[in-house]
Amino acid sequence: MQATLLILIGTQLVYSISDFMGRYYMTKHGFHTASFLMPWFLWYQLIRQVAMFGQLYVFAVMPLGKTMALLGATSIVISNVLGFLFLKEMLSPVAYIGVMMAVIAILIMAFR
Repeated sequence: MQATLLILIGTQLVYSISDFMGRYYMTKHGFHTASFLMPWFLWYQLIRQVAMFGQLYVFAVMPLGKTMALLGATSIVISNVLGFLFLKEMLSPVAYIGVMMAVIAILIMAFR
């Protein structure tokens, strides 16, 4: 279970890195056909393919509901950390309480 949890968290981290990359380049270049023909988009797709293999592995060894709950909660945490560190995005105190609740959900789902 420990190795599966690490693969799940790593998978979501890789997905989040590609999400961060997509946000950066789509903000920079706009949502146009030309944006999808640039080299960054190929890298974006390749990174997501790597993450997909991790996700499929987790699907094979863990129940779907638990997998999706853990991926969702992990995504909330990673996205907020990346947004805070690299984009200087700040949420309201109530939103950070929600993030903390996601952390608690990860712990409950991971160790139950």
